[in-house]
Amino acid sequence: MKETELDWKNLSFSYYPSKYNVRCTFKDGKWGDIEVSDSEYIPIHIAATCLHYGQEIFEGLKAFRGKDGKIRIFRMEENAKRFIRSAEGIKMEPLPIDKFCEMVKKVVKLNEELVPPYGSGASLYIRPLEIGVSAKVGVSPSSEYLVIMLVTPVGPYFKTGFKPTKVCISREYDRVAPKGTGSLKFGGNYGASLLAGEKAHEMGYSVMLYLDPKEKKYIDECGAANFFAIKDNTYVTPSSQSILPSITNMSLKQLAKDLGLKVEERNITIEELPTFEEASACGTAAVCSPISQVDDLDTGTSYTFGKPDEAGPITTALYNKLRAIQLGEEPDDHNWCEILD
Repeated sequence: MKETELDWKNLSFSYYPSKYNVRCTFKDGKWGDIEVSDSEYIPIHIAATCLHYGQEIFEGLKAFRGKDGKIRIFRMEENAKRFIRSAEGIKMEPLPIDKFCEMVKKVVKLNEELVPPYGSGASLYIRPLEIGVSAKVGVSPSSEYLVIMLVTPVGPYFKTGFKPTKVCISREYDRVAPKGTGSLKFGGNYGASLLAGEKAHEMGYSVMLYLDPKEKKYIDECGAANFFAIKDNTYVTPSSQSILPSITNMSLKQLAKDLGLKVEERNITIEELPTFEEASACGTAAVCSPISQVDDLDTGTSYTFGKPDEAGPITTALYNKLRAIQLGEEPDDHNWCEILD
């Protein structure tokens, strides 16, 4: 694919084919060499554990073309650490951090013509995934694993871009079980969210804002993203065993401190929603997705934040600061970006 075939400024958050992906196999008790492939398909046994028992994890990170023309990969090592936690959580073989980073850099370099140009608003999305490939019919972990890293250029996750959206709450759905796999980037969690997500879309909402799966009292995840709010010069985000630790949220918390805000990671009850000045979802795909309104479908109560068509000032400042670091427009004081040669 050539650059001229893509309309960079109008890319959706969809899959576009790249020239290459990279792969690595765990077999006979050790990880093999990194292999380059130009195929979008994999041969897989019909009894592979990923197909029967859900042994599948993935990650998501991005590479950006900076103002200086250089390619920056954002917080790659943190994704490597989370990939390890996810693997360990469902008894898969963890990929070492150095191997993960080597594979990420290699797949980006092989497809560097697909890193969108500076100023386009687009980025190169990197999707590492690991699957169990041993043939099993008894419920037990695989002994062999395959890691694949693919890339695709993407535009904004939400079509409206950095503009407020409405979300809804429904106690009819749980994202994950208490003390289950919610803190892992595990494919089963996302499959379990599809019904609720589509229900929200049908009613005109961007996502479902989930409550905790045990008491239905506390704010949990916002679709597939973390939730945060601004209140009295404080950045507030939920603390829960069932929430996936977001690397974007981790970064925003640090930037909030840099801007002089207090940061609180704690339980957030529904009753606290009216006290928030700003609210947002955050994650790799969307960065920040401001929330203008939360509708509780069960009680008929609506909660609004700021102006319906404009992100709040602190959310905007955090978003702009993070994007400026990713694009090389401001100093990377925390050394979050890996710059490719």
